[in-house]
Amino acid sequence: MMRVLLLLVLLLPLPLRAQDAEDLPQLIVDFPETEAIPGQSLSLRLTVLVPSFMPKPPVWPSLEAPNLLVRLPSRSTNPVSERIGGETWAGISRHYRISPMVPGQVVLPPQEVLVTWQDTGTGEARQATLTTGPIGFAGVVPEGAEALDPFLAAADLTLTQEIDGDPAAMVPGDSLKRRVTAEVSGVSPMFLPQLLAPVELPGVAAYPDEPRLSETDERGALSGSRAESVTYLAEAGGGGALPEITLEWYDTDDGVVKTASVPGLELQIDGPPPGRSAPLDPRRIALLAAAALVALGLVFLALRYLLPALARRRALRRDRVLASEGFAWRELMRVIAARDHAALRPALDLWARRVEGPDPRRAAQVEAALLALGAERYGGGGGGGDTAWSTLRGALEQARPRRGAEVRAPLPPLNPGGAL
Repeated sequence: MMRVLLLLVLLLPLPLRAQDAEDLPQLIVDFPETEAIPGQSLSLRLTVLVPSFMPKPPVWPSLEAPNLLVRLPSRSTNPVSERIGGETWAGISRHYRISPMVPGQVVLPPQEVLVTWQDTGTGEARQATLTTGPIGFAGVVPEGAEALDPFLAAADLTLTQEIDGDPAAMVPGDSLKRRVTAEVSGVSPMFLPQLLAPVELPGVAAYPDEPRLSETDERGALSGSRAESVTYLAEAGGGGALPEITLEWYDTDDGVVKTASVPGLELQIDGPPPGRSAPLDPRRIALLAAAALVALGLVFLALRYLLPALARRRALRRDRVLASEGFAWRELMRVIAARDHAALRPALDLWARRVEGPDPRRAAQVEAALLALGAERYGGGGGGGDTAWSTLRGALEQARPRRGAEVRAPLPPLNPGGAL
């Protein structure tokens, strides 16, 4: 196979002094290597030097870019000194580890470093912005690893598997948990791909957990692990095969492609198979649609003709209630309870017209109660007493005919002849 090799030449010689004027801060870019296998790191060091000292630390660039992993190792920033022009300059150095995540060329645009330094001539603090040139490098796939997808390079890689449950003896309601862990050294575990792909099995519901990543950095040597787990719940009879997990990777120590794998397993669930709903017959769907239309039509007709009839019936019933003796009686009792002299006579006349039989206003007790009420109102009593109103109410209740009462003739004597 043709070796994939992408080279990038730095635009400025290394190390690079961004400013070379006398007594002005200087920036040195140290980038010795410009090629790396994806996932492996390159060392980039930026050094700022000033002729006096720096009252504030420099503001460093982040170097962030797509498909690029930038890390600061332990003790990435350190003080330095250097002899320039026979004098000792103080400085600070920042160390970056840059890892291309995919094959191909990467060019970082010029980066700025803000420096605050003490001007020995004026005795004041000054600021200067130092700029690097473009920083370029490449991710290179080694020969023989071109077919890896995704590409993964590490010093070592192992796969382990844990099974919690018995896959060969499951019944609906049982569960099984499969946990697969990949451990790598020489690369960050974030480069590891997904281990447990989704699998659909009849009668089985899968519940994956969130992947767990663990990373360690020991003097620049990265290592870590990625753990994934899925719980399979038996819902009905069925099951099937959970596939083997295979991961191909490039061994950076041996320079060859290797394979790590864990075996698959077979789930066997005893029980009735999951129910399947048969598709509806098109003719049945048409009949159901026609029945729904007929039902809607009947509802429309019922609402159109039944609602007006119900409204008329309700109006007639209301009119009968308003024209009844009972309604007039309740209105009369309301007027008496309110002690309303002005509304008493109209309410009494309305009730009297609706009473069958003799006029209750002509009853002796009613006339006497009305006279007493008038005397109390116009005779100086003010009409505010409750006695006359209570007397009137009692008289009206006695004069009101009882419902269902019939006038019957007295019974004839049991012994018309008077003989015993």
